[in-house]
Amino acid sequence: MADPINPADMACPMPLNKHDRVLLAHGGGGTLMRDLIRNVFAKTFARDGYTAEHDAARLTMPKGDLAFTTDSYVISPLFFPGGDIGSLAVHGTVNDLAMAGAKPLYLSAGFILEEGLEMAVLERVVASMRAAADAADVVLVTGDTKVVNRGKGDGLYINTAGIGVVPDGIRVGPERIESGDAILVSGDVGRHGLTILATRNELGFQSDLASDSAPVAVAVKALLDSGVEVHCLRDLTRGGLAAALCELAESSRLHFDVEQERVPVLDTTRALGELLGIDPIHVANEGRFVVMVPERQADKALEVLRAVDVSAGAVRVGTVNDQRQPGTVSLLTPYGVRHQLALLSGEQLPRIC
Repeated sequence: MADPINPADMACPMPLNKHDRVLLAHGGGGTLMRDLIRNVFAKTFARDGYTAEHDAARLTMPKGDLAFTTDSYVISPLFFPGGDIGSLAVHGTVNDLAMAGAKPLYLSAGFILEEGLEMAVLERVVASMRAAADAADVVLVTGDTKVVNRGKGDGLYINTAGIGVVPDGIRVGPERIESGDAILVSGDVGRHGLTILATRNELGFQSDLASDSAPVAVAVKALLDSGVEVHCLRDLTRGGLAAALCELAESSRLHFDVEQERVPVLDTTRALGELLGIDPIHVANEGRFVVMVPERQADKALEVLRAVDVSAGAVRVGTVNDQRQPGTVSLLTPYGVRHQLALLSGEQLPRIC
């Protein structure tokens, strides 16, 4: 008669809760999902006591108006020079809050994972999100995870929502733009979108071109703390500088005069744009914004912005006026020709954020 099997001697060479890739079961509500949440998400994002496994986070809010925003990130490739989908998801959301004059405080994150995604890739993205959140001084306090069938999710999508507080007395928005305002841009434009395009399509373009993805709240805070009367802020994401200006002109029912030669574009960005037939003024950025301030405070605003790393390349690109067709933007070329800047009618660069 064979000796009885001792359960203590039974072992699997690969622990059942260790997997190199995401499985559908990781979204099924069982032990694998529990382990994924605990060992990847909660372990990485735990900070300042926000570690409770509960359906909602309980937050302490300072005095002021609440600012709330949400965004989704479906970028391909997941990693690119200057960033990745994780840091981008943090930067994009905290920047939206900053454009309302808010101090970003809290984030949520929803992860749509594709079956078969390498666990090492997910862990790298999550670690990048934590580092970006720390750099932006925000806390990721709650989230959600779903797993979709192989071939249905392009690896990984992320949705984030952000909460911040606008201090008393701060009010920025298109309705505050006035005739005579100076139009400032916080730095060079077009770099993010062209970096993504070059990386995705392996164009073999040899350069140090990298995304400008970064949190900009520190620059906005410096402006507001300086006493500059900030009328409007807008980050230059999809559609780039051109889309932001066109939208703000339409909202304010004023005309914007912009000088093309003043728009900052790196030589490498310009060269790749010319090679591909793409104007950087229409290309997305993830660490740039436009500011409208009174003419009398333009120089002071530039001085403040240039003292902060993320906006060190700030320049003035134009002026708001009420003497031309309202709701439009005109671009003055180096040849003295003025033409109307318009939104693109089609998709120029798919999947860049």
